[in-house]
Parts: sequence; structure tokens; C-alpha cells
Amino acid sequence: MVVGAGQAGLSAAHHLRRTGFEPDRDFVVLDHSPAPGGAWQFRWPSLTYGKVHGMHALPGMELTDADPDRPSSEVIGAYFDRYEHAFDLRVRRPVDVHAVREGASGRLLVETSDGDWSTRALINATGTWDRPFWPRYPGQETFRGRQLHTAGYRGPEEFAELRVVVVGGGASGTQHLLELAPYAAATTWVTRRPPVYREGPFNEELGRAAVALVEERVRQGLPPRSVVSVTGLPLTDAVRRGLADGVLDRLPLFDRITPDGVEWDDGRRVDADVILWATGFRAALDHLAPLRLREPGGGIRVEGTRAVVDPRVHLVGYGPSASTVGANRAGRAAVRDIRRLLAGEPVVPAA
Repeated sequence: MVVGAGQAGLSAAHHLRRTGFEPDRDFVVLDHSPAPGGAWQFRWPSLTYGKVHGMHALPGMELTDADPDRPSSEVIGAYFDRYEHAFDLRVRRPVDVHAVREGASGRLLVETSDGDWSTRALINATGTWDRPFWPRYPGQETFRGRQLHTAGYRGPEEFAELRVVVVGGGASGTQHLLELAPYAAATTWVTRRPPVYREGPFNEELGRAAVALVEERVRQGLPPRSVVSVTGLPLTDAVRRGLADGVLDRLPLFDRITPDGVEWDDGRRVDADVILWATGFRAALDHLAPLRLREPGGGIRVEGTRAVVDPRVHLVGYGPSASTVGANRAGRAAVRDIRRLLAGEPVVPAA
């Protein structure tokens, strides 16, 4: 069974298909989203395909002739839709997976909104979009303005003539600031750490180094950091302009939230109408809780994609495989290990 039909889930389903597994007979793909496109279908309309960094094609079908000015949600949603039909993956949606627990005869019991399923192996590809991370700060509940997360951001127009504080040092935070600046009355950017900008192309060597850092955390059973968080922010022309005109002037994180804005212990304060939390996401894994896969450090320890505690469970799109190219490779690796598991052969870490 494959749970999730984003990049990671479709990659895994593709590799199952091409190695002889038949959908609906040998495996099933469950997706809780209303339409093809994974988390991309929920991205804000102003995030056009031309602004997307690092979108890698699914295995076996290139994404060609995409209009860079079209919303990424539409471009990638249509691409995933074509992919599902081209490879006859027969994704079932919308289906919510409530829990995965121990079943009978060494199988896993998967409880869903579409009834219960029994499976010998599970490829979990549920991503992060459903678990936006909201930090907590003193006074947060007293703020009289609006608070929203990147997951609820729909574009800059609704912030016209408002004072906006954007919290978060990742790509989403910079994108929000660059979009909001022409509309908002004022913008303020705050981050936990000073942003690190990366010049030049993101080559294969840098990619391997970034993945290795994330992989080490996962191997230790710690919650993964995203691959993007260790690569730095690309220094694009838009970012250079934002730095030059002051839009990307960064302040350290405030110490408290007040009814009218945010304050620091040194006496500085910024009045605000909106706080936009561009603070990332966490892995959506609550449905796996009955299997007790988490380590004391809070993460799930994996070898390759395989959960160390339970070799029937593979996490694809988790930790080092969270990038689009990483998800493709992880889907292939998970299927290879599952074939060995089902054949009763020893499962060994990938070379």
C-alpha cells in the first residue's frame, strides 16, 4: 500500500508498476487530497511555476513546455494528473488514513475513511503540508490583528495597506516579503538565525552534502530538517533587489507579541496588523503512532527509507528524500526493499 500521491507517492507507485505489481490487485494508492497534485494544489496562486525552485520530473515522464507565468498549483496538478493516467496508477481519493496498527498474521491494519485495509508492507508518502508549524511566543493570544501561516497564504492583494511582520528565514518567507512589499503599508522580516545566501548554481556536490546532513539526523532518530534548510537561500535577481531596497533587511526574533505588534527586550517595537508565520512544516506521521516508530529524540530512525523499528514500513519523502529528486530515488529504493521483504530475502541497506 502507498499512502500519499504527491511526488514521493507517485514515484513509489511507478516503480511498483514497472517491477510487475498491478494496481488494485497487488497494491493500492490512497490520497486524501481532492485532486491530483499533492501539496502543490494548495499553493498560493501568485506562486507561479517560474518561481518554483528544484521541481524535478517524476520518473518516466518529463514536465515540458510549462508556462512559467501560470500558477504552479495548476501546472504541477495537471502534470500529476497526466502521470497518474499515463501509468494507470488508479489513485483512490479522497481517502483519509486515520491509523496504521498491527494486524493479523504479521500484516499491517490500515484504518481509513474508505474502510480498513490489510497490507504486508506500507510506503508512507504523506509529506508535511498537513502539519504547518506554529511557534509559540509570550502574548501571542493577545494580538488583535490577524495571524496566518504560509499554508493559508493566498497572495499579496489581501494585505494592501496593512503592516505585516513575516516570521521565518526560508524560501517562503523571502517570497512572501518580495510579493507583499508593493502592497503592504510596511513589512518587517524576523528570523531566528541570520539568513545565509547561496551564490551560483546548486550543483550535485552541494546537493549530496545537504542530503548527508539531513540523513545523519534521521539516522540518529532526530526529527529531520528539510534539505532546503541546509542549502541556503538562492541569491536570485529578485532577492538581490530585495536586499538593495531594504525589503529583506532582517531583524532577530522578537521576545514577545503584544496586542498591537511585537516587542524586543531591548525596547524596540514594531506595530503590526498581520503576523505571517513562514515557519515551515513537520512530517505528517500521526497515523503511524500506533506502531511506536518514534525514537526518544522525536524522529523515526530509518535505514535508506526503511523504518528501523518495523521493516514493513518505508518512509518516502521523509528526511533526506524530502526533495523532489530525492523522492524519486527513494521510491525506487523502497520498492526494491519491499520486493525482498515479500520474497523472504534479507533486506540490506543500499550501497
